[in-house]
Amino acid sequence: MFQFLFKYPSPVFTRGRFVLLGSWPAWLLVVLIAAAGGGLALLIRRRLRDAAPKMQSWRAWVIWGLQSTLLALILFLLWEPAMSVSELSSQQNIIAVVVDDSRSMSIADSDGKTREAAALAALEGGLLAELRRRFQTRIYRLGSQLTRVHDLAAPQPIAPVEPATHIGNGLKQLSTETADLPVGAVLLLSDGGENTAVAGGSGISLDAVQALRNRRLPVHTIGFGAEELAHDVEIEDVSVAARVTANARVATTITLMQRGYAGQKATLTVRNGDKTLAAREIELAPNGRLQTEELFFPIGAAGAKRLTFGVEPIAGEENLANNTVTRPILVSDAKRRILYVEGEPRWEYKFIRRAEEDDPTMQVVSMLRTSENKIYRQGISDPSELAEGFPARPEDLFGYSGIIIGSVAADYFKPLQQELLREYVDRRGGGILFLGGREALSDGGWAASSLNDLLPTFLPAGNHNFHRNPATVELTSAGIESPITRLLDDKEKNAERWRKLTYLADYEDAGSPKPGATVLAEMHVGRRSLPLLVTQSYGSGRTAILATGGTWRWQMSEALGDPSHDLFWQQLLRWLVAESPGPVMASMPQRLLMDEGHVQLTAQVRDQEFQPAADAHVAAHIVGPAGVNAMVEMTPSEEAPGLYQAEWTAEEPGAYLAEITAESAGATPQPLGSDVLTFQREDGVAENFHTEQNRALLEQLSAETGGRYWKLSELKNLPRDISYSEAGISVRSAKELWDMPIVFLLLLGLPITEWLLRRKWGVV
Repeated sequence: MFQFLFKYPSPVFTRGRFVLLGSWPAWLLVVLIAAAGGGLALLIRRRLRDAAPKMQSWRAWVIWGLQSTLLALILFLLWEPAMSVSELSSQQNIIAVVVDDSRSMSIADSDGKTREAAALAALEGGLLAELRRRFQTRIYRLGSQLTRVHDLAAPQPIAPVEPATHIGNGLKQLSTETADLPVGAVLLLSDGGENTAVAGGSGISLDAVQALRNRRLPVHTIGFGAEELAHDVEIEDVSVAARVTANARVATTITLMQRGYAGQKATLTVRNGDKTLAAREIELAPNGRLQTEELFFPIGAAGAKRLTFGVEPIAGEENLANNTVTRPILVSDAKRRILYVEGEPRWEYKFIRRAEEDDPTMQVVSMLRTSENKIYRQGISDPSELAEGFPARPEDLFGYSGIIIGSVAADYFKPLQQELLREYVDRRGGGILFLGGREALSDGGWAASSLNDLLPTFLPAGNHNFHRNPATVELTSAGIESPITRLLDDKEKNAERWRKLTYLADYEDAGSPKPGATVLAEMHVGRRSLPLLVTQSYGSGRTAILATGGTWRWQMSEALGDPSHDLFWQQLLRWLVAESPGPVMASMPQRLLMDEGHVQLTAQVRDQEFQPAADAHVAAHIVGPAGVNAMVEMTPSEEAPGLYQAEWTAEEPGAYLAEITAESAGATPQPLGSDVLTFQREDGVAENFHTEQNRALLEQLSAETGGRYWKLSELKNLPRDISYSEAGISVRSAKELWDMPIVFLLLLGLPITEWLLRRKWGVV
């Protein structure tokens, strides 16, 4: 219908440029149209004075509009309007036909025909023959890379077996390889699956689109596959720490989406091999809505592990391969040392140490002041440790991963030690936990000390804020979500468990939380509610307040064998040290490599004072499947001192382990530290996810390159419309518009409409 009315197909108007072929200037046309409209307006205004009563003013202006439009159209045609558009020269250009042959194209949709078969049928059903009648053609198959197919009639030249789809990389490769050829357009037949990782997810990279734009090469796309599966549950993402401590309870966030099972029950699971670590029943959200669920599980013994997170299959699912995802995770049994400074003998000190005795990954090194000038040391590594009291040198203090400060006044620490505590959190990235007590917080003068900004609350004024009164405990909304306070996996039951814990027999008013701080638990004293557990990030580290010294009552007063007290303290102290870095901290952008093995390793190396080690010798020892055993030297970065980088390629799929070690430079190198990373390469797995047609990606690719997305029912016009391109060998022609059918319809319709209206209104 469009071409019937406008004489030319739509690409002439969407890709062409409007021009006036007449010799008269365009400004004159505008002047004449304005003059004609103004003259008619004056004439109608004059006649309105003598018009019949029936002739209302708005009717007169309708007549004026029709007459003005007719005059403007006639004047417009006198200036010879046309569309200037580029067309590919016949048989002098190449059309690149790219067929997706990844595994997702083997899916049979509702008609029982695979997507690959439907794509080949579309080509062999006359489309390819018509293209060859007008142009030269080159056929390519696209999976993890682009490969030319010389004979489509050969036995199975295109088969949907490729483990991945890299549309962007393939089109960029095509643009590069055909740079000296007159390629006029690209025709892509695909379901739109794209496994290339780009910023923000997966999709066509900006580099690939820019390469096509630079050549003005339009990409026309034909989509295959259902745009939405009727019955399917798919794991969208799993967020879990890359490294954890042995025997810890690990929190993971699983994001999923379903269609066809809204309101039904499903079971989330996490497995280590054949062993189920945790399972939880959930209710599925409405169709097409992202749903986020938490799952806690015990990680077990140390080692590099490959965990499987999934949803148990539901009857009728169309795709079961997207129900599970794997994540590599490194479980470490390295001891983290925590320095506990306590100003007076009290039950809290004893029970904190006892709780950590059951955690083999934690070592509490304590110094308890028993009198004015005496301290009692426990958990020390050698007799010289803490022999002079609290450390006064960075290399002595920075060896601890966390610090607990009990009932200790601020002036117990000398000015140099106070500044060292600040540097411990800010530069070293350690964690400090402040406890309540007779000489703690505001009662210990911390509000007036130089370390006041380390605390996550604004301490109240005065020094009488410690009370020996009963106080009950309740979690806040943030505490219900926090893994620190998770005594039971079920959130509601966990909140109820906290409300039923034995009351505290002492508490301290910790003041009001600072902006950015998080209150996880509150104390109820009569009608008052006071913060109990408050956390915050500070510099590179973190600090917290636990405004009591009476949690030991949870151990003494609860039922024999109740784990609440010990579990809480183990989780709190693990949080305290979880992000405390070592001298060598290794990282990589992605730990799960999908269908490609390029690895970027980065290591931040510091000396004993946690200053950047700019002249270290850093190497990565990588072991993996098929006997892989490689040593890779890491080079200093020019961007930041102490930062070292290396690139490597994991050729085989499987699990890899990289140990990064650093030594000081010089004649007698000294070890600075080491770190371990685990990562995994998986091939062909990405094709199991998002198997519906990604029409949005295909439409976006076409729109950004000047092409068009085509439905199968529209393909008869494709060979004609694909010729309108500025790529390859093209000629620009002017398509005159004066003889378009729509013009003649307007020339006839405007005066007829005017006459009919005049007759109806009685002003003929």
